[in-house]
This record gives sequence, structure tokens and C-alpha cells, in this order.
Amino acid sequence: MKLGLQLGYWGAQPPSGVAELVAAAEASGFDAIFTAEAWGSDAFTPLAWWGRETSRVRLGTSIVQMSGRSPASIAMHALTLDHLSGGRVVLGMGVSGPQVVEGWYGAPFAKPLARTREVVDIIRQVLAREAPVTSAGPHHPLPYSGADATGLGKPLKSIVHPLRADVPIWLGAEGPKNVALTAEIADGWIPIFYTPGSAAMYQPWLDEGFARPGARRTRADFEIAATCHVQVTTSAAERAAVVDTMKGVVSLYMGGMGAKDANFHKQVFERMGHQALSDEVQRLYLEGRKADATALIPDELVHDMHIIGDAGYVKERAAEWETTGVTTLLLSCRTADEVAKIAEVLA
Repeated sequence: MKLGLQLGYWGAQPPSGVAELVAAAEASGFDAIFTAEAWGSDAFTPLAWWGRETSRVRLGTSIVQMSGRSPASIAMHALTLDHLSGGRVVLGMGVSGPQVVEGWYGAPFAKPLARTREVVDIIRQVLAREAPVTSAGPHHPLPYSGADATGLGKPLKSIVHPLRADVPIWLGAEGPKNVALTAEIADGWIPIFYTPGSAAMYQPWLDEGFARPGARRTRADFEIAATCHVQVTTSAAERAAVVDTMKGVVSLYMGGMGAKDANFHKQVFERMGHQALSDEVQRLYLEGRKADATALIPDELVHDMHIIGDAGYVKERAAEWETTGVTTLLLSCRTADEVAKIAEVLA
């Protein structure tokens, strides 16, 4: 199992100390660094900026929002950065949710599975560069053929010859159908709440995708990059404080992300067996009672989702994650010392 440094997306201001984190990840044997985007900073620019100081780690997005760019534009970003990095890009993508897609990008959210299939197909065509790129649509027709089309559009091939004709594409997916589609058409999966406790729930969905005609991968060569906060603590008090901090993150995703009836993250918790808890956390969160919502999160749920404890416990729990099929743990770290410590413990 490999380690990836998850840099995430920015808050109100660009974060400090990122260059040191990236340098520590490169020096400590981490396999990759990943960046994200929401509705502020983008995923590609920070990856290029900080990745320029690296020579070994893979550079991944987790995740690029498909509605934010046309499929050809996403392919251009990946193609360019893959050349600049010497073939180290991992293109992680996802559909996001209706609040962001329709509220921020001004695009329809409908048919996310069909849109995902089209986007991946177009990107693969661009990177393969075997013929001018075409797509029947209906979401991304190429050439464009809408009622307002000029009729002058023509299929095109990338001017630049891609360094790699098959850049790895990983998809962020949460529901049964989306996970199955990911296993069918992608090279890897970026689950947001994959844990030892929930891993069994996902296996039939993955198997369905692997069994479909034309599936790209098998379980043997498919990557699963699970997000997990790992922190080595030295006392019971420190461990408890870290767990309490992580409860706020759990309650945000469980109760504060998305609309009341369209929170895909909450639906994952429900499938994990936390229906009543999720309902109450969401109710309190949407009433503005965030502290009360966070207080409901049990320690056990945090310990299932994250790895927090002394060095021996961290090593033991990481081994449990690996046995569930996880190939990469995507970790958020605050300091270069944390990066080095985790690498030392899990070497």
C-alpha cells in the first residue's frame, strides 16, 4: 500500500508551508501528491506549481469537477502537465453535486452516469490521438450540433502528441451505480468514505463493474485511493483531542454538505448503517447548531474513518486498510515532520 499526500483545496487564502510538505513527501517515499477543488482554487494550477519541485512522486487530482471544464479542456490540462512532469499525472475526476454544478458552473446536473461515460471517452480519444475526436453526445457532442451551431465545427486531433496515450483516470464515486461504472471504465477509484468497517458494502458494486464486457481493469490491477487522516499521537489526551477535531469534519460532510434531500455524502453514511445519526446531525447542522451536531459524532465512527493513535496502533490499523483492497492512503498532513513521522512508522 502506497501513501499519497492530500493537499486538498484552499480556504479563504492560499495555505502556507505547502512547499515544505511536498518536499517532505518526495523525500520520505510518498508515492504521490494530490490536489482538489471546490468553488475557489482549482486543482491543476497548485499541482503544477508545487509539483515542479518534485521529480519522483505522481501528481494527482482528487478531484477535478467534470462540469467545470469541457472534456477536451480537461484532456488538455492532463496532457500538458503529463509532459511537464515526465509522465507522472493521475487524472482524478468526479461529477460533484447539483448545488455546485448548477449553482457555480451553471450547468445541468442530470444524468451524471451518462455524462461521466462521455467525458471519460472523449478524454481517452484526445490522449490516444488515433483519429479526430468525435462524440455523439448528447451531453458533449463533438462537433457541436445544437440548434445554434454554425455548422463550421470539425473533428480535431490534438496538436500536441501526448507523452502517454493512456494517462490513468481515477473517478470519485459514492453510490452503487457510480462505483460499478468506475470499476468498468476507470483505472482507479477515489472513495471518500471507504473504511475497514464499510469495505464489504462496496465489493459487490465493484465486482459488477469488473464483470461488465469491455471492463478496463480487474481487481488485481485496479487502484483504490482512500482518504484517511493518519496521526501518530503520544498520549491518550492528545489522541482524544485529535478525535474531537475530526468529529467536526465528519459532521460537516454528514449534515452540512449538499441540500437536505440531495446530500450524497450523507447517503453514504446511511448505507454504512448510520441513518438515525445522519438525520439528526443534518437537522441540527441545517438549523445552524453545528456544535450540537458535532457533539453527536461517536468516537467509534471517527476511529473507523481515520487512524489516530500511537505508532503501533497506526501500523496495525494501516495493515487492516490494506487488506480491504486499498492501494493508496491519501493523507492530510499539517507539517513536514508529520509527513516524515508517518512515513517512518508505515515504511
